Amino acid sequence: MQEILERYGMLLQEVDNWLATCLATQGGSIACRSGCSACCRGLFDITILDALYLKAGFDRLPPDRQSSIRLKAKARLDAIQAGWPAFSPPWVLNTLPEPEWDLIMPDDDETPCVMLSEEGQCLVYAHRPMTCRLNGIPLIDVSGEELFDEWCTLNFTDIDPRTLEELRHPFRELFAQELLLFRELTKRLLGRPVNELDTVIPAAAFLESNMLSRLSGDLPADKDQ
Repeated sequence: MQEILERYGMLLQEVDNWLATCLATQGGSIACRSGCSACCRGLFDITILDALYLKAGFDRLPPDRQSSIRLKAKARLDAIQAGWPAFSPPWVLNTLPEPEWDLIMPDDDETPCVMLSEEGQCLVYAHRPMTCRLNGIPLIDVSGEELFDEWCTLNFTDIDPRTLEELRHPFRELFAQELLLFRELTKRLLGRPVNELDTVIPAAAFLESNMLSRLSGDLPADKDQ
């Protein structure tokens, strides 16, 4: 599994290189960078691949820092479980109908991410999920296809970034590579590949790969299978 995580790290580096290019060409219009935590609020779904990669970074933190994060993470997980008693290790969301996810991850939740320091610095920045790396800038494929046409209100306050070709990237190819890695990971952990297996950042503080082996029979079939 470590080899899969290392390959995923290389894919995430591609995303970082894209952001570096965006900053090099439009840095004056982009607030996104290390130290900005304006969007690091509430709960949102991340893939199990992201969660395990995040856990690898979490494990490198000093023990006292890990303990303080786990206290906050446990409080978040307990709050979810209070409304959804079946939410238990390994804290996978996919056994709950997706329309109900908003009930446990409301958009108006402004609680800071458990991985932030008291000063608002991401403590696992090098291992943060792909979603965190992509957020804030519209995702326009090199083909011109708009995969995500929204952006942070702190960015591009005087220009429509969707018109900037230098922000484009082969995102379709990137996401295809991500899915291949994800299916390889889930086949190894579950005995069969799946396309979707999601959790939340607080769960990553406790997640171990061996927790996932019990899931295979409990998951709904992939929509495209």
